[in-house]
Amino acid sequence: MHPNELLLIWLKEREIQNQSKHTLQAYERDVADFLSFCQRNSLALADVEATDLRQFMAEKVEQQGLSSSSLQRMLSSIRQFMKWAEQANYLSFNPADDFQLKRQSRPLPGMVDIETINQILDQAAPEGDVAEQMWLRDKTILELLYSSGLRLAEIQELRIKDIDFSRQLLRITGKGNKTRIVPFGSKAKDSLMVWLQVYPRWNGDFVPEAHVFITQKGNPLGARQIENRVKLQAQRAGVNVDLHPHLLRHCFASHMLSNSRDLRAVQEMLGHSNLTTTQIYTHVDFDHLAQIYDQAHPRAQQKSKSD
Repeated sequence: MHPNELLLIWLKEREIQNQSKHTLQAYERDVADFLSFCQRNSLALADVEATDLRQFMAEKVEQQGLSSSSLQRMLSSIRQFMKWAEQANYLSFNPADDFQLKRQSRPLPGMVDIETINQILDQAAPEGDVAEQMWLRDKTILELLYSSGLRLAEIQELRIKDIDFSRQLLRITGKGNKTRIVPFGSKAKDSLMVWLQVYPRWNGDFVPEAHVFITQKGNPLGARQIENRVKLQAQRAGVNVDLHPHLLRHCFASHMLSNSRDLRAVQEMLGHSNLTTTQIYTHVDFDHLAQIYDQAHPRAQQKSKSD
């Protein structure tokens, strides 16, 4: 069977397993790129070796300047595809198992302090009816990103039916179509209530399946539009921060961890399947760490006065 046909079968199986659209697109792009490399080099899939993968990766770095994280993602896609091909008896072995890339430490996103976040969220509305209405929508987006730690795709896809006002909870569909319930704060609730009063004026069809965030024509707001509006409102507040949705998600996690120390709870709210992913959001407070150590470790206890 032709490798491209195998790729289509594999992607179809992943789709049935409820892999997200973005993940499937990345799989298709990465594996198709590798199959094109094999075709250019007259290399049958069954004859691929670890040295061929090394050559492919070297070409990606040389031609596209891909980062270590991009290479890791690409290798993961290829490895999963070839593992499936091996298990389905299309290949006798998986050469990608023998090929490893050295992982670099994952950099932390930037950090914005609480005062700066408040400066952005509490700024005055601009003059003019349309500009003010846009601010009410954008403020609600900012409040939810920071209040609940949502991903860009999650806030873009938020529907009316996903909001539980009485309990201040959101039903979020995240990566891999996994559903989680996250709380939102009172200020986010206030913003939502005000924005939804504007909603019908923008031709918003107030039905359960409708998107919460829309354009003036009543269409769902796109991901790039959300990113641009977040940046714009930070600029309007006069803060020197390149604000984007993921940065607000990071601030949510960092500020929550700083105040609660509950890594598991934050993991649940962020929708991370692995605790180690959540740990990159922690900033070690060494004074607090020393205090905990002094209180808890048996060899750190102060001697009693009777000693």
